[in-house]
Amino acid sequence: MNTLAGPRKAAPLTLLLAPSLVLVLAFVVGPMFGSLWVSLHDWNLLKPMTWTGLDNYREVLTDAATWQAFRNTLLYVVGYLPIVYVGGLLIALGLNRAMKGRNLLRGVYFLPVVTSWVVVALVWKWILNPQSGALNTFLGWFGVDGPGWWTDPAWAMPSVILASAWKDLGFVMVILLAGLQAIPESVYEAGQVDGVSGWQRFRHLTFPLLAPSTLFVLMISLINGFQVFDQVFVMTGGGPAGATQTVVGSVYDNSFRYGKIGYASALSWVLFVVILVISMIQSRVQRKVVDSQ
Repeated sequence: MNTLAGPRKAAPLTLLLAPSLVLVLAFVVGPMFGSLWVSLHDWNLLKPMTWTGLDNYREVLTDAATWQAFRNTLLYVVGYLPIVYVGGLLIALGLNRAMKGRNLLRGVYFLPVVTSWVVVALVWKWILNPQSGALNTFLGWFGVDGPGWWTDPAWAMPSVILASAWKDLGFVMVILLAGLQAIPESVYEAGQVDGVSGWQRFRHLTFPLLAPSTLFVLMISLINGFQVFDQVFVMTGGGPAGATQTVVGSVYDNSFRYGKIGYASALSWVLFVVILVISMIQSRVQRKVVDSQ
């Protein structure tokens, strides 16, 4: 009888999951392998596909514009991660204490996360407008000439990073706040007995025990960082002079502006492999950290 229990339970579960599985195959797995097939062809959506083999991948690896897009994406990730993590951690530490209006503040900080990226990007584009933006107007009250922000190649990427970090602070805050609340109070009581307080308490107790949440946040933020597109598309369009062109932006341009569908598919698969390798490394590090605790 026990040998039949497994199949009997699996049958209804399979039946319930079948609709979702069909959708996943149709809209996720199918398009993925479809793009892999397209990456081996020359295609502009209008003419029949022409087999080119690995030529698109060779072009991706030798194209200076593609390497520039990868450099810009890496620059974005390097600037974005510290700001969003440190900012989210500080907010989480502040809202983890007993205070009036704590729940309201948590909701306020999380509100940008659920706001459309187009709305957020347009608001920040207005705030950072070099001529009439709120930030440069504020700096002008103190006699400071604000930079060109998203119109200046030197300041365009910092502008995108600032807007992105502001939007995602609430997500990082929620994850780290959950990690803080999962730390047993007895740990702090034991530390207090040993004379640990203030900075030592955070350094030797809070931060090490927050490692799983930290690694999870860094993994998600890193993956999202390599896929940055919406805010760049709305705020700068990849400019000025390609200073904010990212890998996903290059995929979009090659697909819908230049009609190089095969090249864009190959580029997307290269990006997929990069993200996969980074995710695997982070996952291994996370398992080691969790197992060591």
